[in-house]
Amino acid sequence: MSSDPARPDWLDPELYPFDAHWFDAPDGRMHYIDEGDGAPVVMLHGNPTWSFQYRAVIPGLVAAGRRAIAPDQLGFGLSDKPTGYSYEPVDQARQFAALMDSLDLHDVTLVVGDWGGPVGLSWALDNPDRVRALVITNTWMWSVRSDWYYQGFSRFMGGPVGRWLILNKNFFAGDFLRRVYGDKARLTPEIHEHYLQPLGSPQEREGSAVFPREIIGSSDWLASLWDRRAAIAGKSATLAWGMKDLAFREKELDRWRGLLPDARVVKYSDCGHFVAEERPDDLLREILAVSG
Repeated sequence: MSSDPARPDWLDPELYPFDAHWFDAPDGRMHYIDEGDGAPVVMLHGNPTWSFQYRAVIPGLVAAGRRAIAPDQLGFGLSDKPTGYSYEPVDQARQFAALMDSLDLHDVTLVVGDWGGPVGLSWALDNPDRVRALVITNTWMWSVRSDWYYQGFSRFMGGPVGRWLILNKNFFAGDFLRRVYGDKARLTPEIHEHYLQPLGSPQEREGSAVFPREIIGSSDWLASLWDRRAAIAGKSATLAWGMKDLAFREKELDRWRGLLPDARVVKYSDCGHFVAEERPDDLLREILAVSG
């Protein structure tokens, strides 16, 4: 692990003023933010985002005496995008677990959304004694193999046409990202550029192209996570849910409520898929409450 002051030219230091840290994961070098001291709050992104997603939450965590940690999964953000790596969620979970072990974190508040949900919660299921609390935004942790809604999306976006669109047109960061905002005006051109630039070439978009396929392709792995759900069922938790999300709806929120009946549930009626982007101040307040 080391600090590295190098920054790409497109990265605005006013929007993202954090020092870079690096970890040599099993399959590539992972970039992560590590700011502040105190009880650790670990925030994990999904597709096609990266730690930039949590930029407006991190300063408030640090000011409140928390240690804010936000990694970029391999294939996203400033992390390596290795050729020949599978980018499958089971392997992404292995990289994340290696990072968590290297940091030797305990009493963790884990904040997850999108693919950060199953990838991050895989670690929580394996290490429940190291988890203080969970903050779950729009995500899932179970097989959707029998759900036509996800079957259709995964087969199209994970199939030849969708893969071509992602690799050649940067469709996920370019078009899909905007579609899943509740208020499209919140995705300004400046912010959007910070999601487009890390996926600037077809080779750099492989991770973004694999994840849609694996919504169904990783059904067995996802089912295995849900089979072990009892390990986190008693944890303090907050469910912070964007109600205008096209991907994860109230149906999925209700399933989380069944697993975590004592969780605080916060619904944002004007928010889409990325709660950290659209409602960062509210999300910060919820993280501080459950991690305090």
